[in-house]
Amino acid sequence: MSTVADQVGWLAAIEDAIDAVFEPIAEGFAAVVFVPITIGDVSFPVVVAWLIAAAVIFTVYFGFIQFRGLKVSYEVIRGRYSSKDDPGEVPHFQALTSALSGTVGLGNIAGVGAAMALGGPGATFWMILAGLLGMCTKFAECTLGVKYREVHPDGTVSGGPFKYLPIAFSKFGKWPAKILTGIFAVAILIFGVAGGNMFQANQTFAQAQEVTGGTDGFLGNAGAALIFGVVLAALVGAVILGGIKSIGATTSRLVPAMAVIYVTACLFVIFVNIGQVPAAFGQIIEGAFNPAGIAGGIVGVMIVGFQRAAFSNEAGLGSAPIAHSAVKTRRPVSEGFVALFEPLVDTVLICTMTALTIIIAGAPSLQAGIDQVQETGVAPDGVILTSDAFATVIDWFPIVLAIAVALFAFSTLITWSYYGLKAWEYLFGRGKTSEIIYKVIFLFFTVTGCVLTFGQVLSFADSALFVCAFVNLLGVYMLLPVIKREMKAYLADRKSGKLLELGTEPEDREATVR
Repeated sequence: MSTVADQVGWLAAIEDAIDAVFEPIAEGFAAVVFVPITIGDVSFPVVVAWLIAAAVIFTVYFGFIQFRGLKVSYEVIRGRYSSKDDPGEVPHFQALTSALSGTVGLGNIAGVGAAMALGGPGATFWMILAGLLGMCTKFAECTLGVKYREVHPDGTVSGGPFKYLPIAFSKFGKWPAKILTGIFAVAILIFGVAGGNMFQANQTFAQAQEVTGGTDGFLGNAGAALIFGVVLAALVGAVILGGIKSIGATTSRLVPAMAVIYVTACLFVIFVNIGQVPAAFGQIIEGAFNPAGIAGGIVGVMIVGFQRAAFSNEAGLGSAPIAHSAVKTRRPVSEGFVALFEPLVDTVLICTMTALTIIIAGAPSLQAGIDQVQETGVAPDGVILTSDAFATVIDWFPIVLAIAVALFAFSTLITWSYYGLKAWEYLFGRGKTSEIIYKVIFLFFTVTGCVLTFGQVLSFADSALFVCAFVNLLGVYMLLPVIKREMKAYLADRKSGKLLELGTEPEDREATVR
């Protein structure tokens, strides 16, 4: 009779074989998707330039709406202009937390730590700026996600890029529009199963194992990963089987809780070192404009900050509009205003808190990480830098970090299950049987992710996600006038008091509810 260890050994052999086959595919695909642009001595992926350029253009086109519209956003999130009879599945706040749970994750912890090593404190300045610009990108794409959604007879919703991209690309002809939207759907599905699922499950187990004694603890034996995976899949299944209403109800509690836990821990480190705060801000400003920056001068530090923000908040990738499209509203642009808060919370608040914690704590591992980058060009594990920053205050604080990581990963898992489902429905059609097949596959890979990593598959999935940026933003560009008309009409109705009449219909209602 084979033991659990023998079975895991067989699985590891399968993992190695699949990675060996996938390696040239993943490397070739990544080389195309992340083709670099070189400025002086600094090279950066063209997809980052594509994301940042769109954020700047949208910001100017909409008259800096992410700053002018913050009060409107707050009013909408509070439900001031909403009615329980509005079409859709979840209220504005739950749509926001569902989308946030997909973006607030390990990138806010590990990614920021790596950015500190690569670009120094100055990367924080450019990260904040990119987050502020990305607010407008979210405003644009999420407005379209609701504008062209489909509300089915049973009240469920299908929306996001799967609905507005075919309209945007219709100028190219029927088949080019189908192909481009299909590419987007396949890319979302690949990342949802691998990056948004397997990777998050893997990291959840890794953190749990680390704080329970590592390989010598009770989660260190060969079968622990498999059992942990089954339990995690059961918890995820209990949420996702209920659809977006269940996901929204869960994330509306989970996202605020995990944000409070993590931000409180960061603030504790900062307050203990309160005297170093002015110097830390000085390092951030000086490092942002210091031509002798670690990552190749001012351009290098700028790119590190922009790239980390773009990879963290997913503005422009087209994932968030899928969650936002389920909102209960009759006015599509209302959800665009809600979506403004995503990069504000994800990048400007949580990523900045992480960066300040690392800078102010001044743990030796930060300088060691910077030295490693200068010597080898490879960034260290960002989680270690953040964990060490917490440990400078209280040695058991990494446990708090582990809890935050687990919550972040779990919330990302359940939200990406929904994104993947909508891609699955676009590719294979709606139906109860089809939905069950997808969810079984998703939960199977949740278990697999705890046991195996499939490194090359994850690399391929990361590349696939950023294919979405090229396709999605091209579609958004083509529909900018539609968004602007919606925005002007909504703001005019708010000024006149018409929005307080909860039964008010949008001018183009047939584009919203079918």
